[in-house]
Amino acid sequence: MATLMNDIKKILITKDALAARIAALGKQITRDYQGKEVVLVGILKGAMPFLCDLMRHIDLPLVIDTMVLSSYGDCTTSSGKVCIKKDLDKDIKDKHVIVVEDIIDTGITMDFLCPLLKSRGALSVELAICLNKKERREKDVFVKYIGFDIPDEFIVGYGCDYAEYYRNFPAVAVLKSEVYNKE
Repeated sequence: MATLMNDIKKILITKDALAARIAALGKQITRDYQGKEVVLVGILKGAMPFLCDLMRHIDLPLVIDTMVLSSYGDCTTSSGKVCIKKDLDKDIKDKHVIVVEDIIDTGITMDFLCPLLKSRGALSVELAICLNKKERREKDVFVKYIGFDIPDEFIVGYGCDYAEYYRNFPAVAVLKSEVYNKE
């Protein structure tokens, strides 16, 4: 039986490095949002591991909500069109929103989402991104909380997927090109 490691070219970020950086981000968010009403908005499915780990390191009362947005489908490149598949369950009016996402590359999804959330009455909207792929940026999006800057390689693990697989890999890794370049 094959294991996930068989499809991995190399590990970029270990689970220990992820844990240490996320703990530091949680402490920073705790300092920045003292006395404020905070809503963490996790972008499913990829942000689940990051959202769960990050919220445990934020020492504030907060609300969790989720959205499902897509600009990729089962492809390795963005379609450029953002689709809301699941919207928020709670009102964010007069709240400070922190969007929690696994990765930002082109910035297309966050360029769509942040103004939308602001138009719904959020007092502020900031981004907490585990992985930042700056080389692929097409939209100028400000990210306040960045876990790691990563190179322009196709990565999986820690929530990031290829065609819905590999999200459960406990580290961030580069996927072998033969896995996604099947003819």
